[in-house]
Amino acid sequence: MNTPNISKQDILNAFQYRHATKEFDATKKVSKENINYILKTANLSPSSFGFEPWHFVVVQDKELRELLKPVAWGAPLKLDTASHFVLGLSMKAPMVKHDADYIMHMMKEVKQLPEDVIEMYSKFYREFQERDFDLDTDKKLFDWSSKQTYIALGNMMTSAALVGIDSCPIEGFHQEKAEALLREKFGIDTNKYGLSFMVAFGYRKADPEFAKTRRDFEDIVTWK
Repeated sequence: MNTPNISKQDILNAFQYRHATKEFDATKKVSKENINYILKTANLSPSSFGFEPWHFVVVQDKELRELLKPVAWGAPLKLDTASHFVLGLSMKAPMVKHDADYIMHMMKEVKQLPEDVIEMYSKFYREFQERDFDLDTDKKLFDWSSKQTYIALGNMMTSAALVGIDSCPIEGFHQEKAEALLREKFGIDTNKYGLSFMVAFGYRKADPEFAKTRRDFEDIVTWK
């Protein structure tokens, strides 16, 4: 494995370049190679305990995109113009509770941990949920999963910006209505998965009207 050798300035330039693109150039498409590269950075993203509590649905079907518009007030222009439109799903309690079958599958089949390590890992994970983070309701467990899925979102948008691809994260949707649509028209088991975000990828139609603004660096960092 080679040590990365990307210049810090190139990375900062990508962060400066990235902005929440409101309208994309519908005539330009992200290549299959590039969208797979972006999705691979989600696949390689870190998650708590390494349990990857996420799934990503790439919506390219025009009819399905149209169905999303009434339940996603922040998405219509992106749905019309984005090259690729992704739904970020996060696992609910039946998937991520300490005694869930999925958790055992991750430890046995994916991580291929030995039995004694599985026993130790299971104990730590249960204590984490019951004692450390008090994840004692379905809502808390879904919110915890969503936090992990947002790590993947950030990585996808950054990896896109690094190769000149634009993006826009979207939370402008009615969660209950959107999940009903996913259940009825997308074949998503919403007992297992909930919708955390939507994100569009493509190429900007025009440059941003305003320069990027941020709080002063000294206002967000404290050294002790």
